Amino acid sequence: MALAISHHVYIVRCADGTLYTGYARDVAARLAQHNAGKGAKYTAGRRPVVLAYREAFESQREAMQREYQLKRWPRGKKEALITGYT
Repeated sequence: MALAISHHVYIVRCADGTLYTGYARDVAARLAQHNAGKGAKYTAGRRPVVLAYREAFESQREAMQREYQLKRWPRGKKEALITGYT
């Protein structure tokens, strides 16, 4: 039996063009939270947000490590990642 992939790292593009990186088990629900102003302080004033990128992982640890890595990347590198994803 295969393990379910239920841990995600995502990047959203905010209405002001900035990028926000986060972790979620349910990306659709997390986006709804962001767009309701309840997701994160950063995105609350920058709505609406649109999903730009996501990666799935089998473990929370892997996902959190990747989130940490992506948060340290400069914007240009994140944009290149997003461009390669779409």
